[in-house]
Amino acid sequence: MSAPNSPAGSGAGDDNEIMAAVKAGSVDALGVLYERYCDRAYRIARAVCRDDGRAQEAVQETFISIWMTRGSYAQQRGKVAAWVLTVARNRAIDIARRNDPHAAHRASDQALHTLPAPDSVADLVGKQAQARDLHDLLAQLPDAQQEVITLAFYGELTHTEIAEHLQLPAGTVKGRMRLGLQRLRGDIERVAS
Repeated sequence: MSAPNSPAGSGAGDDNEIMAAVKAGSVDALGVLYERYCDRAYRIARAVCRDDGRAQEAVQETFISIWMTRGSYAQQRGKVAAWVLTVARNRAIDIARRNDPHAAHRASDQALHTLPAPDSVADLVGKQAQARDLHDLLAQLPDAQQEVITLAFYGELTHTEIAEHLQLPAGTVKGRMRLGLQRLRGDIERVAS
């Protein structure tokens, strides 16, 4: 078994073994799965909920849901990583909707990249405003484009992994990603001018 926090994809065989043990009722295997994916699930949930407490709640609900529905995972439908992170995204969206009825329109997308450490308070304020602007622009994308961008940038999944999980051709995933990023680029240019 690889290190608990190793990236998905590097231990796909191990992931399948771990998931088989979870399906067989091993709480220890669920703990290993949690250790492996909790950080990435949290990043996705935090991007959706925009609140640390709600993101933590989403991660907790993610792994409870995985345990309760462990028999429904089908290896042939996609990788464990994609499944876990999609469950996390869905739980976070549910929590965001419960706590903020308007969150459905902006759920799952914030900034696409981590902003560098600010040199001053003015820099921090400016960067936070940019992140909010980017979040608002992301919220305007169609759900299909939001989903692939979220899985790629927050879930750190490859186009192939996203395609496997969503049961879409890789070209469709790449097209959605390209269209979403093109639209964001145009929107950012309009806002900046």
